[in-house]
Amino acid sequence: MTPAELSRTVLRSVRGAVEEQELSVPVPARIVVQPPPRPGCGDYASNVALQLAKPAGRPAREVAEILRKRLAGSAGIARVEIAGPGFLNFTLGEGAQAALVREVLAQGERYGDRSAEGGPAAVGTATGHGAREVVVAEALARIEAAAGRRPQGPAARGDADARPAACEELAALVGRLGSDEARWVLLRPAAHDPVRVPERVVQRESNPRFRVQYAHARTRALVRGARELGFTGEPGEVGSPVAVTVADGPADHCLQSLYTLLATYPSAVETAARLRAPDRVVRHLEATADAFFRWHDAFVPLPVGDEKPSAVHRARLALAEAGGTVLANGLRLLGISAPEHL
Repeated sequence: MTPAELSRTVLRSVRGAVEEQELSVPVPARIVVQPPPRPGCGDYASNVALQLAKPAGRPAREVAEILRKRLAGSAGIARVEIAGPGFLNFTLGEGAQAALVREVLAQGERYGDRSAEGGPAAVGTATGHGAREVVVAEALARIEAAAGRRPQGPAARGDADARPAACEELAALVGRLGSDEARWVLLRPAAHDPVRVPERVVQRESNPRFRVQYAHARTRALVRGARELGFTGEPGEVGSPVAVTVADGPADHCLQSLYTLLATYPSAVETAARLRAPDRVVRHLEATADAFFRWHDAFVPLPVGDEKPSAVHRARLALAEAGGTVLANGLRLLGISAPEHL
C-alpha cells in the first residue's frame, strides 16, 4: 500500500462516517499521510482527526476513535493506533512492502511519473537571468510534467535562447565542474539559499551528488553480480539483518526508512512541482541514497562465500533494484546522469 492508496482509504472512512452521521463535517478534498516523526510509531501517520475536530465540535481523540474503528481491518492495514492529542498511526500488513517493491519495478521509468494524465497547466515563470535560473527552469519543466502538470511559459521552455549570457555562464560552470556536478550545485539549494560552487569536484561519498550516483551504480552492480550467480530479484520478505545496528540506529529502522522513501517518491515529485522547488527532489534522492547504504550494510543483498542464493537474497535484490529505479528516475528529472558504473 502506497501513501496515496492509504490516503484514499482514510478519505473513504471519513466519507463513510459523514454519510452515516457519525461525524458532521465537510469531507476534505484530500488527506495527508506521511512517515511518523519517530521510529516505532507505525509506518505512516495522519493528523486528519485534529483537522476535523473543530468543525465536528468534538475532541480530536474522539474523532480519531471513530475513524480508527472504521479503518481497523481494512485491506493492507494491520493496525491503527491513536497517539498524542489525536494522531492516527498506521502499521501496514504483511506483504505491503513486497507489493510496493513490485509496483516500483513494474512501473520502472514511469514510477512517480503522471505525465500521461495531462493535468492542469503549471503556472509561474522563471525569474532572473543567470545559469541557476536556466537549470531550475529546465528541471521544473520535467518535474511539472512528471507531476501531471502541463508546463507553460518561459519556465517550461528554459527560455535559453533569450538569455545568452546565462547560457555562457552555465557553459563555463559545466566546463569547470562537469555537467552533472554543475547542475547539482545549482539545483540543490532552496530558492532563498545561495549557491555555493566548490573549488573542485570531489568524487567521494562526502559529495552528496556523487553519493546519490554511487548508490545507483551500486544497485546496478548488485544486479550484475546476481546475474553471474544465476538469480534475479523477486519481491518478498528480506529476512533478518546481519547487523543489529547501523550508523544511525537499529537496522530495522533503516529498512523501514528505505521502504518509506520509495513509497513517498511520487509525492516528493508532486510537492516539488507544486512549490516549484526542484531542491525537494534533490533532498529526497540524498535521503534515499543514505537509507540504501545503511540498509545495504545491514541486509547483505548477495550470498557470501559458499552461501547459496535464497528467497531472502532475491527479495533483497528486488528491493535494491527498486531503490535504483527511484534514484534513476529522480536524477533524470534533474537532468543528471544515472551511471551504471562508477
